[in-house]
Amino acid sequence: MKFKEMPYERPDMEQVKAQLAEMTTRLEQAENYEAARAVFLEKEKLEKHIETMQTLATTRHSIDTRDAFYYDEVKFWNAVVPEVQEYEQAWTMAMLKSPFRKEFAEEFCQVMFTNAELELKTFSPEIIPELQKENDLTQEYEKLLASAQIPFEGGIYTLSQLTPFKSDPDDQRRLAAWQAEGRWYKENQAQLDDLYDQLVHLRDTMGRKLGYDGYTELGYYRMGRNCYTKEDVEKFRAAVRKYLVPVADSIYREQAKRLGKTYPMSFADNALEFRSGNPRPQGTAEDILAHATKFYEELSPETSEFWHTMRDGELLDVLSTEGKASGGYCTGIPDYGVPFIFANFNGTQGDVEVVTHEAGHAFACYMNRSRMPLSTVWPSMESCEVHSMSMEFLAWPWEEGFFGDQTRKFYYSHLSNALTFIPYGTMVDHFQHEVYAHPEMTPKQRHQVWKELLEVYMPWMRLDGEIPFYSEGEGWQRQHHIYSSPFYYIDYCLAQTVALQIWALLQKDQKNAWKHYMAYTMQGGSHTFTELLENAGLESPFDEKCLKGVCEAAKDWLEHFDLTGIE
Repeated sequence: MKFKEMPYERPDMEQVKAQLAEMTTRLEQAENYEAARAVFLEKEKLEKHIETMQTLATTRHSIDTRDAFYYDEVKFWNAVVPEVQEYEQAWTMAMLKSPFRKEFAEEFCQVMFTNAELELKTFSPEIIPELQKENDLTQEYEKLLASAQIPFEGGIYTLSQLTPFKSDPDDQRRLAAWQAEGRWYKENQAQLDDLYDQLVHLRDTMGRKLGYDGYTELGYYRMGRNCYTKEDVEKFRAAVRKYLVPVADSIYREQAKRLGKTYPMSFADNALEFRSGNPRPQGTAEDILAHATKFYEELSPETSEFWHTMRDGELLDVLSTEGKASGGYCTGIPDYGVPFIFANFNGTQGDVEVVTHEAGHAFACYMNRSRMPLSTVWPSMESCEVHSMSMEFLAWPWEEGFFGDQTRKFYYSHLSNALTFIPYGTMVDHFQHEVYAHPEMTPKQRHQVWKELLEVYMPWMRLDGEIPFYSEGEGWQRQHHIYSSPFYYIDYCLAQTVALQIWALLQKDQKNAWKHYMAYTMQGGSHTFTELLENAGLESPFDEKCLKGVCEAAKDWLEHFDLTGIE
């Protein structure tokens, strides 16, 4: 069935609550494993349907935030999901207390109980009003970004549509694009400040109501961090500062030489990697999708089947259109056993990364679509990002079909960007730890924290006020995750470190790299992050020698890569 044909109907949530309560009672009263298992499977079917309806509503709202029907449906889900959590929690408690817990763990997986114990720590009926308000504020933030109408060179652009101009080879045009975007953010900064201030205090209140010393501990539980701690993340951040920041700094110093610029450079100049322009895909959006078909057909029988399912079902919406939410994501539609990819093509190399990165998520979802419980189709967030970031690298042997004569430029850009991203992502994480440790900070003080962290993690960025918003140390407000998914960003950094291992394997033996990737991916969410890595023969990013090793390998490759003839 095609995505547009999938019927949406708002569920009767009072009936759903009653069903969940009745199922919980039956689970508690089950006299044998067969009876308990039967109720478990019924609950799985109901959960799949509810998640399908919610996904259809939220995804169709993302595609056109101006659609009044789906706007109202998302508001409905914002209100009812927290209410249903009370019934879900009762079910979870019954599962944890079940005398058949051992049998469930043996047939399905132990991690379902590990995660269930974390879930119990994230909710109480007492915080339902805060959860509902949090959903509404996040939706307001998304709608604000989607509403952007930015004047530039006589036209009007959304944030996504303006993006290609921000890496234009012409210095004045590129700077003007950054300034135009910065002005829009500055014009809307009062609302951005207010939305985030409300979110921080809401989350701090939730944490304290649940008995925590603020939000951070609750935030880790909400993220499903089931095998590492805040202290582990602090050690990773220290390793990034020790090993990666110097490598990234050297990359930007070389870039300044190529561009004939003085180091440190402005945000606009750092966005241009080559004087002749950043690598751009060749052809139209449909050309990119067509070559993606060739890539997935040739990569493996499994990826071929997956990609044709996506194309035949029209399970990708990738063109940037007015009213469309910014960014990109992959989600699952459980009733139909398929994923869906949402993106905003804009003519940059990011378009190719969509059909590899988001499709990496989608492939993992597709390969684990029959896994039970539903919560283990996907692993934890940092584990999921390994699927996507590694798939970007696995596409390297096919990049010429995407980039043509700019392929060499892309290889250098892709690897260097993977390295320079990690300090930024780590900074986002560090910033959020500071914010939630000090919720009393004013918006002005939060901007100052970001500005100070920029000097530590991204010393190659010149802060001189030339570009409104960005060079004033306020650019964090464009990072969606900071508003909508607190503490979800270090996940990208951990995953990128693992993906760089896949890249290193690919340089030696493509089949061996794919073997490790599949060994990792086919586990779905049946284990914790560190267990998934161990089972697939990959190193943990929490081991300092892992980051040190991938930094050395990638730095050596970049320093010896032939850029002859590329300006």
